[in-house]
Amino acid sequence: MAKQFASTGDMEEKKISFNEIGDNLYAFTAEGDPNTGVIIGDDSVMIVDAQATPRLAGKVIEKIRTVTDKPITHVVLSHYHAVRVLGASAYGSNEVIMSEMARAMVVERGQEDWDSEFERFPRLFQGHESIPGLTWPTATFNDRMTVYLGNRRIDLMYLGRAHTAGDIVAHVPDANVMFTGDIVEYKSACYCGDGHFLDWPETLETIRDWDVDAIAPGRGDALVGREMVGEALDLTADFVRSTFNPVARIALKGGDLKAAYEACREQCDPKFSDYAIYEHCLPFNVARAFDEARDVDTPRIWTAARDKQMWEALQG
Repeated sequence: MAKQFASTGDMEEKKISFNEIGDNLYAFTAEGDPNTGVIIGDDSVMIVDAQATPRLAGKVIEKIRTVTDKPITHVVLSHYHAVRVLGASAYGSNEVIMSEMARAMVVERGQEDWDSEFERFPRLFQGHESIPGLTWPTATFNDRMTVYLGNRRIDLMYLGRAHTAGDIVAHVPDANVMFTGDIVEYKSACYCGDGHFLDWPETLETIRDWDVDAIAPGRGDALVGREMVGEALDLTADFVRSTFNPVARIALKGGDLKAAYEACREQCDPKFSDYAIYEHCLPFNVARAFDEARDVDTPRIWTAARDKQMWEALQG
């Protein structure tokens, strides 16, 4: 049987978990689907990553209302990808924050990314009719921005390129907890189609230097305790390197994309084939690694047409 493209065949609902990972800090997770972070301050609530649709965001709001009735005043978006941002309207927040680079990427490729992701992952876009359009920030920053929810301080920071060129993290100092978006994953494949392989491990080490007590990663279980945090950082770095190195060897020898794909599978399948969305990510990861190995610094824009062309090339 021919393999299905990306996650077009994944229509099974995932089990939702809502775990407290610090004082009034929560991680909304769903078996490898995109996570959302929740920060409850003195008088209001901040969301970190909004889900793909208002319908999915509504599930986050249901969980929030089991622990607080405070208004949701801030939505922070760790990067520009459609599955992270298009549910933002559901929260009714007046403040939507992302990095200046992430906003630039919405301008450059936001609609193309939406169209591409819609085709890749139909389950996440059920109820897409309620999406009002591209999500635009009300505030941006370059390196660092601090937000106060009453006395509770949240530091938003750009720590380096990784999953995209514009990834940011949110750190809550009073609890020493960090929300990393897709810079860090836990036993879920990293999507690297818009990533920067050679920078990503260094950015992970910058996060490690913060010595946090818990992390809400982009996908996978919440990471509570420094041992689990360290494990996730190690696994993410291993995934990124194990993907890039075999592809780069083929690319630099003049091989083609299909040969690089096969070399990557040989290296990665034994270690990561049981990770969530592994098969989904692999073709995009190989294509981006192939480009980066040949000094294409800025990831090319994914479109539905490019997705199809790439998939056909890999299937031979």
